[in-house]
Amino acid sequence: MLRYATLPCALLALTSLSAAAQTTAPGAAWPTAEPAAVGLNRAVLDSLDQEIQSGKYGYVDHVLIIRHGKVAWDKRYAHDYVAAYADSLHVKGPLNASDFSGPYNYYNPWWHPYYRGETLHTLQSVSKTVTSVIFGVAVTRGDIASVDRPVLSFFDTTAVSNIDDRKRHLTIRHLLTMTGGFDWNEAVSYMDPRNSATQLEASPDWVKFVINRPMAAEPGTVWAYNSGGSVLLADVFRKATGTDIEEYAAKYLFAPLGIHHWYWKRSPTGLIDTEGGLYLEPADLARIWYLFLHNGEWNGQRIVSADWVKTSVSPLVRTNAAATGPRYGLSWWLYPENGDTTHFYWSGNGFGGQFPVVFPEQDMVVVVNSWNILRGKSLPMRPTLDRLSKAVVGK
Repeated sequence: MLRYATLPCALLALTSLSAAAQTTAPGAAWPTAEPAAVGLNRAVLDSLDQEIQSGKYGYVDHVLIIRHGKVAWDKRYAHDYVAAYADSLHVKGPLNASDFSGPYNYYNPWWHPYYRGETLHTLQSVSKTVTSVIFGVAVTRGDIASVDRPVLSFFDTTAVSNIDDRKRHLTIRHLLTMTGGFDWNEAVSYMDPRNSATQLEASPDWVKFVINRPMAAEPGTVWAYNSGGSVLLADVFRKATGTDIEEYAAKYLFAPLGIHHWYWKRSPTGLIDTEGGLYLEPADLARIWYLFLHNGEWNGQRIVSADWVKTSVSPLVRTNAAATGPRYGLSWWLYPENGDTTHFYWSGNGFGGQFPVVFPEQDMVVVVNSWNILRGKSLPMRPTLDRLSKAVVGK
């Protein structure tokens, strides 16, 4: 049976919400401050900066740190991605299986890591977390009645393969918590052709590829990372609301938060890629995480309910057996702060090194973008989060 965190742990991770919610959200641009002015040890940040510049962590593109609602650190690192992946660009493999010139060739500098080589950065699987936020907005607005509705209720079951009682029990909530129970292998490298997500992106119809998969477990009993479940969310959202999820996000999430520039890839059938297709500026991605730090409100406007925020960032599911291993909420990764399982960082986590993070105890949001897609150097996520947490020296 799936192991769930106890309620007190979930509540402890949320203790700063009411206090943090008193801060005014940013306007068209984030205000800025020197690190010391917001209680950050600049020496720690300089040390990390020097290590990144030395190439120790491979291709790190951006580090943005916002504390007390002010940008205290904003560093961009330039890399020649045309040269970096030139040898792989036209050699077919798992990371460019469908089209050398298209959006799913991860070596193509027109698409990755920046859209058209400009400033919108690929978020990869952080798109899953943003998708969950959009579902929260729809639930808050009453456009989706419940995430406990069976997924098969949105499909013509005569056209779906491998239906059994387990698939009949599958709900939207199971897709959001990665407990859908599909037969799915995303535990191996994305360079491995056995990876189900790699196979998905090479298929002509992503929804059919996923919904027709056989089941391996009763929904809600086993956590297994599954990008295919996130693909189904785009189709379910459109059928539940009658609106494309990107169009809905533009009106009810992005516009209220002052996000005006983005790009969102679509699958071969034209469906929004909710498993990994969103591109945003780091400062705009931070707005979404700041919204959750402030309990779902933006300058007094309720965007998403406090209940949805609490559930999203509660450690609902263990992702492995390790006592200090990450937990999972409603498509949010929750990492124990410095190994303390009563306090969590609230994060997204995307291929290549995308991790936007809320530090709820420190009133801080950090966005890191990288593009380390091959084995080798990378910025270690959890040690870096702990390092940045320890950089906080004042209130």
